[in-house]
Amino acid sequence: MKRRVAALFLGSMMAVSSIAATAAYAEETSEAESVSEPESVSDSGETGTAATAAATAIQSATSTAVSPDNDFVIAIEGSVSGLDPQNISDTNAISACSGMYETLVTFDGEGNIVGKLAESYEVSDDNLTYTFHLRQGVKFHDGTDFTAQSVIDNINRVTDKDNGLSRRRLFIVTDSDGNETNRIESMEAPDDYTLVLKLAMPYNVFLNKLTQFCIISPTALEKYGNDIMYHPCGTGPYVFSEWKQGDHTTMTANPDYWGEKPSVDTLTIQEVPEAGSRTAMLQTGEADMVYPFTSDQLAAVSGDDTINVSAGYSNIMRYVTLNMNLEQLSKKEVRQAMNYAIDKDAYVQVMYSGYGLPATSCVPSCISYYKEEPAYTYDLDKAKELMAEAGYPDGFDLTLWGDNTTQEIKGMTFVAQQLAQIGINVEVVPMEPATVSDSIYVDKEDAKINMWYVNWSASDRSFDSSVRALLHSTMMPPTSANTAYYDNPAFDKDLDDALAETDPTVLAQLYGDAQDQAWEDCPWLFLGNDEILYATKNYVSGVSVLPDGQLSFGTAALAQ
Repeated sequence: MKRRVAALFLGSMMAVSSIAATAAYAEETSEAESVSEPESVSDSGETGTAATAAATAIQSATSTAVSPDNDFVIAIEGSVSGLDPQNISDTNAISACSGMYETLVTFDGEGNIVGKLAESYEVSDDNLTYTFHLRQGVKFHDGTDFTAQSVIDNINRVTDKDNGLSRRRLFIVTDSDGNETNRIESMEAPDDYTLVLKLAMPYNVFLNKLTQFCIISPTALEKYGNDIMYHPCGTGPYVFSEWKQGDHTTMTANPDYWGEKPSVDTLTIQEVPEAGSRTAMLQTGEADMVYPFTSDQLAAVSGDDTINVSAGYSNIMRYVTLNMNLEQLSKKEVRQAMNYAIDKDAYVQVMYSGYGLPATSCVPSCISYYKEEPAYTYDLDKAKELMAEAGYPDGFDLTLWGDNTTQEIKGMTFVAQQLAQIGINVEVVPMEPATVSDSIYVDKEDAKINMWYVNWSASDRSFDSSVRALLHSTMMPPTSANTAYYDNPAFDKDLDDALAETDPTVLAQLYGDAQDQAWEDCPWLFLGNDEILYATKNYVSGVSVLPDGQLSFGTAALAQ
C-alpha cells in the first residue's frame, strides 16, 4: 500500500476532457475559449444541453508507466466529516459514502434518473404513488439480504425525530410555525422486491431526493444505532476498512458486489488541505488522483507525461453568506453595495485562472429553471453611494469565517481586499471545517457569525435543493444552512408552491420569481461558478468527478 502522508497544511452530467498539464495550457487558451456557455433556459423553464467539454485536449500523457501497486489513493482538499450517509451534507463525506452505499435510483450519463437498487419504477398519474421493483440477489456487506423492508426500515429511521438526522428533511415538511408533516403517507411491501410509497402531497423532486438516500443494512442499524457512522455497512462496491478523522478513509473492494466489481484492491481518500502538497503526492506516485486540482498548480506539472488533468462544468456555487440579523448587514443597500464592490471577473481569474463564470443568479446556469439576473457589475462609485445612503459612508468591521484550506483562505483574502475599498474592514478567520460547522449550527440567539465564505452544490441537481437549505426561512441553523437568516415570505411561497407543481411553464415562473427576490435582497455575496479540475496519473481509468464535486470511483482501475 502507498505510504500515507499526514495532511500538511448540470441538470445533466458533465462531460470532461483530459488535458495534459503544460505551460501552454494557460497561454494558449484564453478565458473565452476555455469556458463554453451552456444553452440558455427555454421558455418552458427546462434547461438546454449543459456544456460539454470545458477545454479541448492540448496534449495527452504519453507515458506507458504502470501503477506500482493496486491501491488507489485520492488526495482531497477538505475532510470527510462522517460516514453515516443519512446524516451528512458535505460533498467529501458523500463521496466516501458513495463507495460503500447505494440508492434506489441514480443519474445516468445524460442526467436522467434511472434505477440502481431499484431495477425499475412507476409513478402514478397523480404523482402520489411510487412503485419500485427492486433488484434481487443483492446483499449488504454483513450478509443481510436487501429487500423492500430494508428501505422501509431506513425511512423509518430517518423520519424519527429523536435520531436527529439531517436527511430527515427529505421526508418532513416544516411550516413557519414549526409544525411538521411527513411527506410519505404510507409504505407497503407487497413482496420482498416490490416497494410502494404513497405521498401525502405531490412532491415533484421526490425521485431527485431519492438519488441521495442511501440504504443501510437494517441488521447493522439494529446493532450500532446512530454509531453506524463508525461501522458503515451498505451494498456498494467497496467495504469499509478504516476512518481516521482528519486524515484518511480506506475501503477494500467488495468481492461479492452485485454489479461490476472494482478492479483495485483498496481505495483511500487522503485529506491533504494544501494544494502544493497534493500535487507533490501525485508527482511522486503517493496519490493516483487529486481533487481539486487548482489551476495555479498547472505549471508545477508542466511537462510531466505521467499526469493528466481533466476539466468539466460544475453546479458548485461560490458565495459568502451575510448575516442579515446584524445591524450593519440588515439594510439591503449595504448588501447590494458589497456585491457591487466585488469584481466577479477578477475573482474567477484570481481563484480559478478563468476556469469558471461570474455568478448571474443564486444558482449556477446549469441548474434547471436558472434565470439570468442583471449583473452586480464591479462599480465602486455605486457601492460607495449605497453605503452612504444606508448611513455607513465610512464602513464598519466584520469577520469572515471559512475553512482553513489554501484555496478557501485565498478566496476569503480576495473578498476582504475588495470590501476594504468601500471602508469595510474584514477580519479573515480560517477554521478547521469541524469548528466552522460547530460554530454555525447553533440557535439563532447564540449565533456569532457575520459572514461565511462557502460553496454549495445540489447533488440531486434540482433547483429546490440548490436553494431551499440555504435560503428558505425554515432552514436557519441549527436546522440547516440558511446562515444569512434570510426570511422572505414571498421567496418561501415560490419554493413551496413549486413542489406541488408539474407544469414546466408554471415552475419557470415560480423559480424565476424566487431568483428575482433573492438577487434583489442580496443575502449573499454572489461570487461565481467554477469549473471542476482534477488530475490523475496516466495509468488511472474508470474515475471522474460529478457536477456537484462528488468523486465517482466505482469502476476505478490501475493499469498494472
